[in-house]
Amino acid sequence: MPLEYKFETVSVSFPAPFVAHVLLDRPKKLNAINDQMWKDIRNVFDRLRDDEDVRAIVLSGSGRCFTSGLDLTSLNLPFVPDDSSRSAYKIRKHLMFLQASLSAIEKCDKGVVAAIHGVCIGGGIDITTACDIRFCTKDAVFSVKEVDIGLAADVGTLQRLPKVVGNISWVRELALTARNFGAEEALAQGYVSKVVDNQEKVLAEALATATTIAEKSPIATMSTKHLLNYSRDHSVDAGLEYTAAWNQVMLQSPDIPEAAAATMQKKKGVFAKL
Repeated sequence: MPLEYKFETVSVSFPAPFVAHVLLDRPKKLNAINDQMWKDIRNVFDRLRDDEDVRAIVLSGSGRCFTSGLDLTSLNLPFVPDDSSRSAYKIRKHLMFLQASLSAIEKCDKGVVAAIHGVCIGGGIDITTACDIRFCTKDAVFSVKEVDIGLAADVGTLQRLPKVVGNISWVRELALTARNFGAEEALAQGYVSKVVDNQEKVLAEALATATTIAEKSPIATMSTKHLLNYSRDHSVDAGLEYTAAWNQVMLQSPDIPEAAAATMQKKKGVFAKL
């Protein structure tokens, strides 16, 4: 039975075979992340993870920007009057729910390509660092904004951004000052891998990349994402050992001889032109 994709704050379309496009869809609020959007992001990526008709995903924002970050009108922490212990317990549970919402992007078995335009601040950094690939427009503006509203980023930026860019000095500067940075700096530091002219082009570039991913064996792309995530958080030896355990099963896929035959055919065509 086909899965349904109806949500209040995100829209889902299928622009190419095996490709889903997830759109943050609160344009009048600059796609600010409210309580419902936290839920919708988790639900849509959990659903896409289980959808066999989806092999790659594009994530973008509607309207003027990717996202303006947290909707401050929804910042309602579950305090218990005169009980700091129970307040702390409830706040912890709430924060872990928010963390899980964005971790659903990272844990989704499909490659996720972020197409970023306009502003991408605060929660936008949390969201995009959970994606596999990031492209942006040349006028994109980014900020790790949380210290400006009196808190430390707590749903992924401080954990993922250092591993995305590998420059802890730069990450600490951004996180401690909340200053803006643009597309050229994001590219130079490795936060994004491609900068293009405008929203239309960044979406087209993301869709082209997702389409290429979707043409590969889903076993191969799922395994690659899974092993990259595991190896990022473990030593080289642990990553290699885990990969051997993983691939002792996955190497038995019939996708391998089929893909190998197709690749050999392409190579013959290339060599014939030399």
